[in-house]
Amino acid sequence: MPLSLLREFLDRNRIQYLVISHSVAYTAQGIAALTHTPGQELAKTVMVMLDGRLAMAVVPASLRVDLNRLKKYLGADGVELASEFEFRGRFPDCETGSMPPFGNLYGMDVFVDQTLTEDREIAFNAGSHRELVRMRFADFRNLVKPVIIPLAVGKDHSHAA
Repeated sequence: MPLSLLREFLDRNRIQYLVISHSVAYTAQGIAALTHTPGQELAKTVMVMLDGRLAMAVVPASLRVDLNRLKKYLGADGVELASEFEFRGRFPDCETGSMPPFGNLYGMDVFVDQTLTEDREIAFNAGSHRELVRMRFADFRNLVKPVIIPLAVGKDHSHAA
């Protein structure tokens, strides 16, 4: 079961969270609609390659990752979307495209858009296309220790994902 690693980690750290089961959905906006979660409150995990290493960029479902902004902020030589081939094997307990934004569990950096800090809670895929986890953002921040930067833009930005 995909949720088991995440649930074990949250339970071990005595974190309160809610698991929301829903019909199968493959897009963040679809999940937001099914679970009645506003798109700006649902976090989507976008896999990126930063100078050849995998990392997670986490933005509200209603926005996109600005790859140029991420590159500039980090002073990276290269930032691009990771292909499914590049990241699929790193998440053996997750369905492809449903990774929770817990890079600390998978040995990778996590970059979170600053707008997600404006909400008391964060909701995200829990390793399957049928489960969502909702928890306090402060707990997420304390466990994952993401780098919080402005990295999201509106849907129509040409260099965004």
